[in-house]
Amino acid sequence: MCNNHQNITTRVLSVPSAKAPFEKTTIERRDIRPDDVFIDIKYCGICHSDIHNAHNDFGRGVFPMVPGHEIAGVVTAVGSEVTKFAVGDRVGVGCFVDSCGECEFYLRGEEQFCKKGVVVVFNSIGYDGNLTYGGYSQKIVVKDKFVVRIPDGLDLDVASPLLCAGITTYSPMKHWNVGPGKKVAIVGMGGLGHLAVQYAHTMGAEVTVLSQTMNKKEEAFGFGADHYYATSDPATFTELAGQFDLILNTVSANIDVDAYLSILNVDGTLVNVGLPNKPDQYNVFSLFAGRRSIAASNVGGIRETQEMLDFSAQDGIAPMIEVIRADQVDEAYERVLRSDVRYRFVTDMSTL
Repeated sequence: MCNNHQNITTRVLSVPSAKAPFEKTTIERRDIRPDDVFIDIKYCGICHSDIHNAHNDFGRGVFPMVPGHEIAGVVTAVGSEVTKFAVGDRVGVGCFVDSCGECEFYLRGEEQFCKKGVVVVFNSIGYDGNLTYGGYSQKIVVKDKFVVRIPDGLDLDVASPLLCAGITTYSPMKHWNVGPGKKVAIVGMGGLGHLAVQYAHTMGAEVTVLSQTMNKKEEAFGFGADHYYATSDPATFTELAGQFDLILNTVSANIDVDAYLSILNVDGTLVNVGLPNKPDQYNVFSLFAGRRSIAASNVGGIRETQEMLDFSAQDGIAPMIEVIRADQVDEAYERVLRSDVRYRFVTDMSTL
């Protein structure tokens, strides 16, 4: 039941302007509505898109901003109409906290494509007209429909990156039917890539990692890769010509699209899940030669996010993480930008 929390004040890490250092401050969370869940945040992962937004790379930043969309915590109160969650439950919140509740995509469990516009967990204007603040925080209030249950088999710190990095890589694998007999290449062995390798391997595909250098070869094999090639070696693209059914590109930088299209089989697809700052370029002939496709994939809906968490717990899939204190987030951002993390930072929110 809802205890009457009035004026929920919580400590947060806030960035006052684009590229500014983080500051410890406080914000007010909304009072608990009948369908709300009040969560004590234990951990929040750091995602590259947090950095894009905090640096205003896409020009849509509203400041001061509280980033964070890989939230893991414990329920401390629920609204009067909530039946799915109870005080003490281990829960997560990913990228979204609301949608229209009526369009075809909401009804089929794909809230990420909401026709009226999904409400993102931070830097988004909600249907109530208020700006949302994310998970670099100690408390959050979220509609019960946008909360997922974290299975007992997953520790909260490990579960947090799955709420974005996990679902971002799991969803396209399900959509493009990754399984036995499929050859899948993963571009990039970072926060997304090292999870993508685990999902593709567990689903039964033959998995190749394409990374700039050979530095992560042994780790890739440990995560379940069958093959590993350096993309800095031009011979790689000659050797792998026409091989893959699916290439999942997890990097946030621009790639030589034509080179990657050349290693797709007939009817193969290059799926982008990273978000580069500048537009990609490619030659239509690269598609024409093999009825190939270029696609992109958003995160999954709430139903699929729960499925991904259950799948991960059941099969022992987990990100490799480095847990940091709240006062290390600025340094963590710098390290992500120079690819100096194995493989995901998670902030311990008790250190706020």
